[in-house]
Amino acid sequence: LGLPGQAIAWGAWSGVGEVEEQRERMAMRLARYGEELITPEQGTRALARLVREDVGTSVVASLDWSALPLRAPWIAEVMGRGEDGSAAAREQQLAGEVADQLLRRLRQLGPEQRRDELIRFLTEQLVQILRLRSAPSPSAGFFELGMDSLMAVELRNRLNRAFRDAFVVSNTVVFDHPDIARLAEHLAGKLAGASREKPRARALPALRGSRDERVAIVGMACRFPGAPDVEAYWALLRSGADLVTRGRPDGLFVDAETEASRPFGAYVEGLDRFDAGFFRIAPVEAELLDPQQRMLLETSWAALEDAGIAPEGLRGSRTGVYGGVCGHDYEALVATLGDDPSTNLYRTTGIAASTAVGRIAFSLGLEGPAITVDTACSSSLVALHQAAAALRAGEADLALAGGVNAILASEATKLMADAGMLAADGRCKTFDSAADGYVRGEGCGMVVLKRLADAEAAGDRILAVVLGSAVNQDGASAGLTVPNGSAQERVIEEALARAGVDASSVDYLEAHGTGTELGDPIEVEAAASVYGRGRGPDHPLLIGSVKTNMGHLEAAAGVAGLIKTVLAVRSGVIPRHLHFERPNPRMDWEQLPVRVTSEETPWPEVDRPRRAAVSSFGASGTNAHVVIGGYTEEGRPPRVEVAGHPSPHPNAIGARIGAPRHYRLLPLSAKSEGALRQLAGLFQKTLSEETPLADMAWTAGVGRSHFLRRAALVFRDRPSLEEQLEVVRQGIVSSQAAGRVAFLYTGQGSQWVGMGRDLYETEPVFRAVMDRCEKVFRAERGRSLLQIMYEDPGGRQLDRTEWAQPALFALESSLTALWASVGVRPDIVFGHSVGEVAAAAAAAVFDVEAGMRFATRRGALMGSLPEGGAMAAVFAPADRVRDALREGVELAADNGLHQVVSGPEAPVGALLKSFEEDGIRVERLRTSHAFHSALMEPVLGELEAAAPRASAAAVALVSDVSGSVLEGAPDGAYWRRQAREPVQFAAAVRTLAELEAGLVLEIGPHGVLGPMAALSWPHTQAPT
Repeated sequence: LGLPGQAIAWGAWSGVGEVEEQRERMAMRLARYGEELITPEQGTRALARLVREDVGTSVVASLDWSALPLRAPWIAEVMGRGEDGSAAAREQQLAGEVADQLLRRLRQLGPEQRRDELIRFLTEQLVQILRLRSAPSPSAGFFELGMDSLMAVELRNRLNRAFRDAFVVSNTVVFDHPDIARLAEHLAGKLAGASREKPRARALPALRGSRDERVAIVGMACRFPGAPDVEAYWALLRSGADLVTRGRPDGLFVDAETEASRPFGAYVEGLDRFDAGFFRIAPVEAELLDPQQRMLLETSWAALEDAGIAPEGLRGSRTGVYGGVCGHDYEALVATLGDDPSTNLYRTTGIAASTAVGRIAFSLGLEGPAITVDTACSSSLVALHQAAAALRAGEADLALAGGVNAILASEATKLMADAGMLAADGRCKTFDSAADGYVRGEGCGMVVLKRLADAEAAGDRILAVVLGSAVNQDGASAGLTVPNGSAQERVIEEALARAGVDASSVDYLEAHGTGTELGDPIEVEAAASVYGRGRGPDHPLLIGSVKTNMGHLEAAAGVAGLIKTVLAVRSGVIPRHLHFERPNPRMDWEQLPVRVTSEETPWPEVDRPRRAAVSSFGASGTNAHVVIGGYTEEGRPPRVEVAGHPSPHPNAIGARIGAPRHYRLLPLSAKSEGALRQLAGLFQKTLSEETPLADMAWTAGVGRSHFLRRAALVFRDRPSLEEQLEVVRQGIVSSQAAGRVAFLYTGQGSQWVGMGRDLYETEPVFRAVMDRCEKVFRAERGRSLLQIMYEDPGGRQLDRTEWAQPALFALESSLTALWASVGVRPDIVFGHSVGEVAAAAAAAVFDVEAGMRFATRRGALMGSLPEGGAMAAVFAPADRVRDALREGVELAADNGLHQVVSGPEAPVGALLKSFEEDGIRVERLRTSHAFHSALMEPVLGELEAAAPRASAAAVALVSDVSGSVLEGAPDGAYWRRQAREPVQFAAAVRTLAELEAGLVLEIGPHGVLGPMAALSWPHTQAPT
C-alpha cells in the first residue's frame, strides 16, 4: 500500500510461546553461539528505541559478546545494537571515525572530484542495501533497481549517519534526487554550503527560434522489414525489393486465425529480441513491454547516435519527443497471460500509447515536450510537423520525431480485409489499374531535428532541411474515411507557403499512395492541381510511394516515406516505384503534369538545391504534408576553429593549425564484452577508402555515449586501425579498472629545445595557452619565450634556469589544457620542484597568467644567483644518505629508491666519492645551481614577495614540502619553503596510493616521474 513501516527480526524471547516450553534446551543451544533469550522487558525497551530512531530494518538479539565467535566480518557492524552500552559506544566510535574520514576526504577535493567520490560512496551504499551483484549505473533510478520505501528510509538513515556533523538530509531526499548521479550532485551542493533541500527548478533560457525558421534533419534511424538500419533500407530500395511475405517468416505472434489465413504482410524480424538491460528495464517489465515501445527506444537511440549526439549527454536538456503510435495489438496478447496483481503496473505502462513516447524521455532524461500522436496513417508525419513547430517556437532545442507499427494479432487485419481495404494478392499496386487496396507492414523510423541555425553553428552533418510543413482535416467530407481532394490541396498549399518556395520548384513527391481505387486518383489530381502550376512538360512532378516495397506501415508510414525521400535527395537517385504496369484509367495521365518513377530515376538537373515533398493522410481525415530541401555545405556559415583563440604573435613561430596529425584515437565502448566486440565489427564494416578517419574518430569520441566496457585504439592510418579493430573483435583486450586520475608535473632538467613544437603547430588549444604564456613572458622579460624554446639550435639558452622554469610552466599548462579539451582532467596533482607551480595552476590555485608570471620571476631570481654548487642522485635509502651528509650538503629530494643531494661543489664531490667507495651508485645532475639548498637563501625573501594571490586547490594538490595533500591556499611563506626544503617525492607517491590514484599521467617534456613513481609505489600493483 506504500505505507511506512519497520521490519524487525527478533531473536528468541523467554517467557512466551514454544521457546518457554523448551526453555532449558533452547537456552543451551543458543549459548553455543553466544546468544541468550530476550526477556520481555529487554524486548519492550528495544522496540521503543527502534521506533524512536525510525530504523527501517533491524535485528534484535541478546548476545554474550565474550562468548560470541568473532570470526564473521559483520560482527563489528552489529556490536552496538544490543543493550550493552560499551558495545554501543564502540559502534558509535567506529561510525564516527568512518564519517569523519569521509567528510575530511570530501573537503579536500574539488567540486568535480567531490562529486565523483560521492558517487563511489553512494554506489557502495546501494550495493549493500539492495544486495546488488555489481555496481549500478549512476543514472539508473533507485526504484528501477528495486528500491522500496523501506529501503529509501534506510538509505536516508545511512546518509544522516555519514554526514551527521555537516547537515541533515530530508525524508524525501531519495524521491527528490532519484538516482546516484543526481543525489551525489545534491550532496556535493550541501557540502559546499547550499541550504536548499529540494532541487530548484532551473530557470529556463529565453525562448529561441522564430515562426519562419527552417529546421534541419541531422540524424535518422529505422527498423523496417528486411532493413535493420538506414543503410540496409536504402540498399533494398535501390534494388527494387518487394518485402511482402505470406505470413510472418519468424513464426512469432501466430494465433489460430493467423495460422489459418497466413495474411500477407511486410514484417520486421526479431520483435521478440530486446536488450532490456541496456535500457535498465527489468526482465518482468520487458516481457510486458509492447514491441512498439521497444522499437521506439532502440531507434531513438540509434537516431541520436547517427546525428553524432551522445544520448546520455542529453539528460536534463530541452529535447522533445514526438511519436506516432496507433496500434494496440499487444494489449490482447497480454490479456491472455491472466491476472497477476504484482505485474499490473507493468501491464498498464507497457501497452499504453502515452507511455511509448514518455518512456523515451524517461530513459534519456529528456525534459522537453513528449507527445504521442495518433492520427492513424498520418501519425508520424504529424509528429514531425509538431516537432518542427516546437523548435520554431522555442519550446525545444532538439527533437526526435517518427512513428512505429507492429502487427501482433489477427483481429485488425481481419477487420480490414472484411472491409475491402486490403489487396487480395498482398501487393500495393499504387496508381495502377489493378489497384485493389494495400498490404499491412510494420516498422519504426525516427529522425532528429534541430533549428537550422543551431545545426550550422554546431557543425552538424545536415541530411536535409524541412522547408515547411502543414496539417489539416478533411472536415465534413463524403465520409469519415473517404479522402477529400480539396483538403489535400489546401494542406499542400499551406506547406508550400510556409516553405516559401514555388510549387514548380519541387521535383519529387513521395505520395501517400495506398493503392486504392478511389484514393489514388483523388491524391494525384489534388497534387497535380497545386504542383502543376507553372510547370513545363519537360519538368513533370515525379511521384512514387514506398508502400509498393513494404506495404502500409500505418503510424510509421509517413516517416518511412520521409526517410526514403531524404536519402533520394542526398544521393540524387529516386528508387523504382513497384507494381506499376497499366496506369489507372480513372486519371487523365496525358493531361496531368506528373510521371510515376516506374524505373530508378536520376534526379532532374537543377541549378538549386533539390526539393521534394511527402504526403501522409490519416484514415480519420487528418492530412499532413512536408516540403524538404537538400543542403549544400557551400551555404554553411564559416566556423571559428577555436572560440577566443588569439592570433599568433607576429614574431612567433609560423602556425600550421589544422595540419595532419600523426596519430588519432578511436574510443569504443559498450555495456558488455560481447557488445564491444560487435561494435568493433560494425566499425570494420564501415571502413572504406572513402571513410574520413578523423571525422569518425571525433564522432566516436563526442557523439556516442560511453559505457563501462571500453577499448581505446590509437592509430595512424587505415591499416593500423583495421588491425586493432580486429584485435578487439576477437576479444583480445586487457582491462583494468582505473581509479582517480593523477597528473605529475615534471621539474627542471627535463627540458629540451623544440619540446611541444609539433603540438603548438597542430593543436589550437595547446597553442592558445602557449600564446597566453608568451604574452606574460614578453611583458616580464621583453623577449620571446617561443624563440628560446623553438629557435635556439644549440639549446644552450634553455638550460639556463631563468628560461627553463617559465618554459616548463608554459609547456605543462598547455598540455593540461589540451588534455582537458578531450575530457581528461586530474583528480590529484603533484609537481616536482618548479613543476609544482604548474600543478598549482592546474588545481586552480591561481590562473595561468599568474602562474606564468610567478614561474618567470622564480626562474629569474634563481638564475640571478652565482652559478656553482652541485646536485647528484645517490641510489641509496634516505636514512643512509641523511646519516652520511656533510656540512653544507643537504638532501634536496627524497625520491624513494634514490635521493638527490645538493650543496657546494667541494663537499658534494667528497660525499659522492665516499659513496662510490662504499659501492653505492651515484650520478651527477646537469644543473646550473644547487637547488633546494642553503645556496638559495639570498633570493628567498624576494621569492616570497613574488608569490601570487592564491585560493585553495580545486583538486587534491599533493605538496612538495610535506608529501601530503595541501590544505588551504599556499601563500608566499609556503613557496619560500617549497624552494628551500627537500622535495618529498616518496611521501607524495604514498599519498597518491592512499588517494586511490589508478591512472598516473606525467605532464612534461618526457617521462621522468612516472617510472620513479611506479618503482616506489607502496602496493604490488602500480597504477597505469
